Amino acid sequence: MAQFVTPPILLTGMSGGGLSTAAKVLEDKGYFVAHNLPPVLIVELLELCAQDDSPVDKVAVVTDVRSRMFPGSLLETFDQLRERDMQPTVLFMDARDDVLIRRFDSVRRTHPLQGEDTLKVGIRRERDAIASVRAGADIILDTTNLSVHDLRRAIEASFGPLGSQKQHVTVESFGFKHGSPRDADLVVDVRFLPNPYWVQELRPYRGTDAPVADYVLSQPSAEEFINRFMSMLDSMLAGYHHEGKNFITVGVGCTGGHHRSVAVAEAIAHRLREAGKVDVSVLHRDFERD
Repeated sequence: MAQFVTPPILLTGMSGGGLSTAAKVLEDKGYFVAHNLPPVLIVELLELCAQDDSPVDKVAVVTDVRSRMFPGSLLETFDQLRERDMQPTVLFMDARDDVLIRRFDSVRRTHPLQGEDTLKVGIRRERDAIASVRAGADIILDTTNLSVHDLRRAIEASFGPLGSQKQHVTVESFGFKHGSPRDADLVVDVRFLPNPYWVQELRPYRGTDAPVADYVLSQPSAEEFINRFMSMLDSMLAGYHHEGKNFITVGVGCTGGHHRSVAVAEAIAHRLREAGKVDVSVLHRDFERD
């Protein structure tokens, strides 16, 4: 069998969670993307794509709760692919229930599991039906607070250089006033640092600008925190690797997601890149929000 350039991607998640947008991102990256395949056909498709004469070397499959109408399960599919030495990367798209309801209402669609009941009931049925799939996903991407453009950047950041054999760490800054990222594996709060927002001449800048970054990172408590955090993260990454977890998201939060969290996230990413053990992406979730 031919080797895929990158591991096959299985794209699944909540209806309304951003599956269509994620599929378009992968198509733009040169993936052959198949939509809504029953579980039994996923294995057949990937075996076909892995043949020596296959014109496809990057493939992704989008499958949602509607595939449950057919025999088999996604978890069984994952196991079958791994038995065939096709280690798929499972990306699960999610969002808060109230956001999913708003998205369905905006396009005047019913939920596939709604039946004669309310939209909320349909969403709850879907959550229960795919809870085990979510638990087994390599990457969980919470799209609650993301625009279409933010979602594209988040997907690209989550995967990093597709095809790399290293662990991938996404360092995501955010503002607590907009909610914590539910897809983060680890969240740290840097609101203990002095806030540049209250320094008049620094207020217009962001944490990627030198005046703010210098102000934040020059604080003695900032350097001590980053040193200790990097030591802790290094041991955690080794443990994650042992457990087969290759995609890690670190959330760094301050009040608004403009200054302190951005500067510290950039500093953490810089340290990780210097160490050279993992691939690194940086995502500033609330950078442009008020």
